[in-house]
Amino acid sequence: MTVPTSARRRRGVVAALAASALAVPALFTVAAPAAAEEVDCSTVPWMDTSLTAAERADALLDASSQHQKYRWLVEQPANDPTRTTWNPAFSGEANVVYPAQLPCTPVVVYANGPDGVYLSAGTTAWPGPIAVAATWNLELGEEKAAAHGSESFDKRSAVVLGPGIASGRTPLSGRGSEYFGEDPVLSGLMAAANVRGLEDGNPEKPIIANLKHYVANEQEEARQSSSSNMDERTFKQIYDLPYEIAVRESDPGSVMCSYNQVNGVYACENDMLTTNLRQDYPFEGYVMSDFGSVHSTAPSLNAGLDQELNRPRWFSPARLDAALAAGEITQERIDEAAFRVVHSYIAGGLFDHPVPATPVANVSTPEHKALAKEIAEQSTVLLKNEGVLPLAEGDLTVAVIGQTASSTPTDGVSAKTGCAWDFPFGPPGNQALNCNAIVDPLTALTERVGDAGGSVVFDDGADPAQAADVAAAADVAIVFGHYTMGETQDLPDLRLDANGDELIEAVAASAPKTVAVLNAGSAVEMPWIDDVDAVFHAWHSGEQFGPALAELVYGDVNPSGKLPMTFPVSVDDTPTAGSEAQYPGIADAEGTLQIDYSEGLKVGYRWYEAEGIEPLFEFGHGLSYTDFAYDKVTVTPTSTSGDKEIRVRFRLTNTGDVAGTEVAQVYLELPSSTGEPSKRLIGWERVTLQPGEHRNVQVTLSADDLADMHLLEYWDTAAGDWATAAGTYQVTVGGSVDADAAASFAVK
Repeated sequence: MTVPTSARRRRGVVAALAASALAVPALFTVAAPAAAEEVDCSTVPWMDTSLTAAERADALLDASSQHQKYRWLVEQPANDPTRTTWNPAFSGEANVVYPAQLPCTPVVVYANGPDGVYLSAGTTAWPGPIAVAATWNLELGEEKAAAHGSESFDKRSAVVLGPGIASGRTPLSGRGSEYFGEDPVLSGLMAAANVRGLEDGNPEKPIIANLKHYVANEQEEARQSSSSNMDERTFKQIYDLPYEIAVRESDPGSVMCSYNQVNGVYACENDMLTTNLRQDYPFEGYVMSDFGSVHSTAPSLNAGLDQELNRPRWFSPARLDAALAAGEITQERIDEAAFRVVHSYIAGGLFDHPVPATPVANVSTPEHKALAKEIAEQSTVLLKNEGVLPLAEGDLTVAVIGQTASSTPTDGVSAKTGCAWDFPFGPPGNQALNCNAIVDPLTALTERVGDAGGSVVFDDGADPAQAADVAAAADVAIVFGHYTMGETQDLPDLRLDANGDELIEAVAASAPKTVAVLNAGSAVEMPWIDDVDAVFHAWHSGEQFGPALAELVYGDVNPSGKLPMTFPVSVDDTPTAGSEAQYPGIADAEGTLQIDYSEGLKVGYRWYEAEGIEPLFEFGHGLSYTDFAYDKVTVTPTSTSGDKEIRVRFRLTNTGDVAGTEVAQVYLELPSSTGEPSKRLIGWERVTLQPGEHRNVQVTLSADDLADMHLLEYWDTAAGDWATAAGTYQVTVGGSVDADAAASFAVK
């Protein structure tokens, strides 16, 4: 089932390393270790595999001095055991000195990368997380994460700083491509699949995942000097819920607290690290800061922060000693934080399976490349098709037009630009992933069109008038558009970069048939939508997008991607539009942007449903080369207490002429007494059917699913708890949030 009763808490109490959202290459974060003292590690109890991870961690800490314990509270001292001196981060203080760590503790390197191994030759450039979400395929996402984890380990990084979760409050968010869209259930389950793949996919290559950035980190604008201000119900149902689902469904080793404040308190010194994260879920790993997101010693440690990222600053020995002497922190809390880190490393396998002494040169296997292609195929969303696709075999002249179609740069833009998001800490035009192995669309389409008996003509699109002439002489034009995005800044708008809109309009006006192909990590405004015959949205599509696109265009693979976010007609239709107080926020006297989340629960498709605004393409939308019909929807039991298994059954029929895969989505509308703005996603199933075939599909929501994901519940602010309302619950089933095949059940 797509909403699984997954192996919850498979490792028991397992904590993990954490990480930086700021994409600092691993080679800058951990120095090379000095020669270690020769010790027979089989003689020390923390290397005794007959003991539990907790017993081993206790043994190590019992043998440690106070300042050796302190090492675990900061990333670099924790991970570089023989180094003793650091320059303090962001500080003019004297060098920070620690005693060397006890022997037989591992060298560990953190690697940023929710989508793949960053800035490293010989690795795979995968489609981005938002693209993985567009597959609605949890098993595929888990398989990709396992491959990513293998590559990371072989490149000497045993801690992956990802996956990331945000709630899609605005499609302008610069890091939206690193997340899984706007729905809490889809995001939470996708993140959980990613964690499971990373941490459980390669037992001999252990990886610790880092779930980030907790929480309400919904924009890059003033991310370090802003406060996300909202009511408790909005916090619990929209922003906290996907993290809760991810933790319960995958048991990640670590969570990273974000830069921003939440209701006036920095995330890394906010009580939510204890009340929500630890007590409510409960999260049993450890919490690390983002890069430079710590602003205090005692408040941060006491709130539940266990490790400061990068070099020692606020958790330096001098500051910890002073806070302890002043009674601001306790020895118990210091020991707890150190234990969480050590236990995580041991339980996660880092003590027993060290990374290679030197990085493996080429870790991108043929199997990984095939998987990247499969993800690109399943994630590319066919938004519109008026009969032009799939292309027919035969003597067609196909015009391929646009900068991102070819590996040859035009004005600094090429197929690599559409491969991955921009890395902001390197040279301009540098992608975060290794896109050097890209198979560009022009190459792949030229081969496939040739195999079909046709030919390709190419124009780079720099001159729209010239491109229009090339398109006019062809039977069909495939025109490419894009925009770039990435960390540190939000999108200025949702329009294509360079002359993208002008180019598509010019080609559509002259070509007999026009297919637009978009590479962008978020929604796109499409003023030319009525003028083109078909649109593919391909996100940041990875190195194998060319072959994937060629197969999609000819119907060798039937499109099955579905939108994990709403595409508005205009950015003016989004929940935060027209209100500076909502986005990007208004600076207070201290210069902190106060961001008013006054749209409340109306985030993503909930906003469009509640406000009656017609989007360009709705959440869950995605076409196929065949058609599907839904009927005979039933829900059992028809009456329930709200804590027993619920089964949604329906008949799905392929009414077209070719085989296809449908993502059948199940939505639930709560009783009006709850005040919910719209229906909500509660489950889905990927179903492949032959022409004319029908299948009776069942989506089962177990008692654990209902409880762990709060599928029937709303947050009762007065009670301070989740609640299930009595009344009638309406279930709808279909191919998007506009699903209309319906049934109902009652909760007493």
